[in-house]
Amino acid sequence: MERTKKLGLGSAVSVCVGLIVATSCLLSLGQGMGLAGKNFIIALFVVLILNGFLALSFSELHSMMPKAEGGLGQYTLVGLGPVASMVSTLSAYVIVDILSGSVEIAMCGTVLNQIFLPQIPAPVISVIVLGVLSYVNYKGVDFFARIQNIVVFLLLASFLLMGIISFFHLGTGEIVTAAQQTKPQVTGIGGIVSLSALAFWLFIGIEFVIPVSKDLKNPKRDVLLAMIIGSVVLFGVQALLGVGMTQYVTLQELASNPMPHMLFAQRCMGQAGVYWMGIVTLLAGISTVNTVLGGIPNILSGMAENDLFPKAFQQKNKYGVPAAGIGLLSGGITALIITGFTQSSGLTNIILAASCFWLTSYIMVNITVLVLRRRYPDAEGRNKNLVLLGIPQVICIIGDIYMIFNIAEGDARILIYKIFATLLLALIAFSVIWVKGIKKMGTVECPEMQTVNTLA
Repeated sequence: MERTKKLGLGSAVSVCVGLIVATSCLLSLGQGMGLAGKNFIIALFVVLILNGFLALSFSELHSMMPKAEGGLGQYTLVGLGPVASMVSTLSAYVIVDILSGSVEIAMCGTVLNQIFLPQIPAPVISVIVLGVLSYVNYKGVDFFARIQNIVVFLLLASFLLMGIISFFHLGTGEIVTAAQQTKPQVTGIGGIVSLSALAFWLFIGIEFVIPVSKDLKNPKRDVLLAMIIGSVVLFGVQALLGVGMTQYVTLQELASNPMPHMLFAQRCMGQAGVYWMGIVTLLAGISTVNTVLGGIPNILSGMAENDLFPKAFQQKNKYGVPAAGIGLLSGGITALIITGFTQSSGLTNIILAASCFWLTSYIMVNITVLVLRRRYPDAEGRNKNLVLLGIPQVICIIGDIYMIFNIAEGDARILIYKIFATLLLALIAFSVIWVKGIKKMGTVECPEMQTVNTLA
């Protein structure tokens, strides 16, 4: 059955924002403000600018290949070959999103168990929430968009209202005076900019609008506009909320507390704030996982179209949804919840290691733009503004490398690099075996752009 109902700009923005407004972002925001105080907004602004440049790259690739719904994977396939395509897609989306999705759903279960449903075990609650979201996305994009728009609106409204209440000292708690406030641990422009690696998590995933671009009323306009608007809105709301956090909690407590957002809510509005933040945590988990289940299966379907994944992931149900992708993601998240892996104290390091993959994929995207401009100088949709001369892409590449280098400090950074290197080698080995051994293709054999630019 063909999906005929088209989505407007509001739905496109909600898709961009949906993955980003997550509980892990609240954690990063609280820790960042705790480390650098209000100067953390500078790090947020640096990432905002990099995201604007990244949006230009994704928008140009989408304009050149508007019918390729696989996004990053298909773009890098045309520009860098099948091995690079598999590594970038599987690492940036499947690995990262199974890990982060399991954390979000697990935190939903924990908060609901502790605050609202103490009689039901947290893992059971988590699996139930995941099951409902899986069913909703199985039913197709109309159901996905309806729920996503509502959830994202409520979530952003909560962030904004909490930010206003705390920023203007309207909470019921005691204000932290200047004399009581502790000094930031990170100072100086170099140290503050280095926190861009932490701020990166507050904006990651804006390109998720591309897999649903064919369902947009005006994709040529809305793909770029949605990414830009989503990033700017998030910057404003997060900056307001971040400053608000410092009004009720000392910087030292924000930096050291494992749940700084819950501490902030309690200090600002008492038990009512705890309940409110509990609901926000639930909405954030729903928003993140709903976006993953709505977007990643289309990416895997695009890979399957080009023989970079089993053909089962290309097949779609009667609602036009590639159900195998939903099954893979739901199964992976459920396995992590059931095994208790989401309770591991080392999960943060694993997620940060996975973020290195996402940054690496963004580097590949920007390189792809530069390669395709040279390979297809007359392609429709290509950015022919010679004034730019690839400067946005080069800045993005340098910025992404800088964030990987500053992903953490000391022993934590060494551990993250070890995890990153191990997973990267494993992914490269798998990709080479699949491409050379199973599909008998060249590892850097790039198909023609028009071949990939076909409807699913």
